[in-house]
Amino acid sequence: QVQLVESGGGLVQPGGSLRLSCKASQNVFRSYATMAWYRQAPGKQRELVAIRTGGGTTNYADSVKDRFSIFTDNAKNTIDLQMNSLKPEDTAVYYCNVRWDIANDYWGQGTQVTVSS
Repeated sequence: QVQLVESGGGLVQPGGSLRLSCKASQNVFRSYATMAWYRQAPGKQRELVAIRTGGGTTNYADSVKDRFSIFTDNAKNTIDLQMNSLKPEDTAVYYCNVRWDIANDYWGQGTQVTVSS
């Protein structure tokens, strides 16, 4: 069973930056895996923010493109999300996800990001 623990959330002013980190309890990187960050704002559905495949391909939600970047470190078993030029609409609980297949789909507990002046 893979455990994912997120950290790095908090309160930041509009235009500021935060870096979220997700630490996995074991090596989760596979050529067929996806590593991703999702977010869920109050009253809204969970949405995909950024995803990276085992082959290195990355994709981002249109709303965060050119502001957010996803990084993985195989040696440290971490999946980071660098968030720049933050906006109030980025306020949400952010979740780390690792998926190998339909039976191996792991989630962290979430970390709160609040963008407010």
